[in-house]
Amino acid sequence: MSLRDRVRENKNADASDRLYDRFGILENPFPASNQTTDNPHYPLAVDKEAEDRIFTFLGTGRSQVVVVSGTQGVGKTNFLNHCEAEIRDARQELEGYYVVRYLADPEASFDGTTRRLFEELGTEHLGELADALRSRRSLIEEARSHDMRSALRGVRRQAKSADGGDAVELMMEWLLGHRLLKAHRLSLGVQFRLDTVESKTAALRDLVQVSGEAGVLKGIFLLLDELEKQGGVLGPRAIIRYLSAVRAIVDALPKRLFLMIAITPDALERYSYSLPALRSRLENRIELSPLAEMDEAVKLARFYMAFARRKAEQSQSREGGKKQIVRRQEVEDLYRRLKNQATKRGDTGVRQREFLHGLHRLAEEAIRAS
Repeated sequence: MSLRDRVRENKNADASDRLYDRFGILENPFPASNQTTDNPHYPLAVDKEAEDRIFTFLGTGRSQVVVVSGTQGVGKTNFLNHCEAEIRDARQELEGYYVVRYLADPEASFDGTTRRLFEELGTEHLGELADALRSRRSLIEEARSHDMRSALRGVRRQAKSADGGDAVELMMEWLLGHRLLKAHRLSLGVQFRLDTVESKTAALRDLVQVSGEAGVLKGIFLLLDELEKQGGVLGPRAIIRYLSAVRAIVDALPKRLFLMIAITPDALERYSYSLPALRSRLENRIELSPLAEMDEAVKLARFYMAFARRKAEQSQSREGGKKQIVRRQEVEDLYRRLKNQATKRGDTGVRQREFLHGLHRLAEEAIRAS
């Protein structure tokens, strides 16, 4: 049957209705290997560890660096997605916290991350800070940089006037490293462009310090994913500069920063060797492991199928079919086959991404057969 005939046949009967009537689902319940977002999170023992660290940060404000370590395909991205969702959900009960999720694609510098932090704070935050400084002018002296103190005085003066937020917009441009124009010098009194990682890190430190003392910022959650990509593309010198910037931002913010980094153990070891000073900052770790036992694999498969059923039932007004789209025997056979392959390459278990992709293919076969 040609593709055209299959499409024509599919128009005559809704595929999702057929799936629901037979299996109680509306789509393939298992993600393919390329699908790393919008996947349900299977509850793990380490979830409590991450929650405890986040709760401690919320309570004390002391900065923390948490390393999520695991080989490729064991669910680090899924774990960060879960943590981000939990933080955003909790943030509804809190004010003054910002959440930044950043994919650390290979970059020769840390500029992309600091830029994202400034953008997340945004002009609205700068406006709130300017208003707060109206009654607490002395807090401006908390900033170490002369240019930052001048910029804060500039936005504070504008906050006292009624003609808008030009100074706020100009300060954001300055923080993002834009070209320094006459307008920036006249309105803010700044003399130097923020065109290096070091200068932007120093500016971020001053901004967080003053904002925290003014009561308009309580903390920043920065989640960095796939940091190991840096080592596969960048040269040794660029890697050291990038890692040095990570260390600098950690050291610059002893308060109000929660940094969570997802990285493979091999890359973590290489980076620690390249920059020994970074090692001591990365000792607070959460380890993710592959599927070492059959029972773990079966429970994971059941979780995804049950999640798909619940999701389907929420959008339907009738009861769906009860047949399992992938039978337990198929799940066990798949796990045994993948476990043998994992053992041959020296892995201690089956990687979750590989296992779920295998289930995805089995489910696709069942869907086509139905």
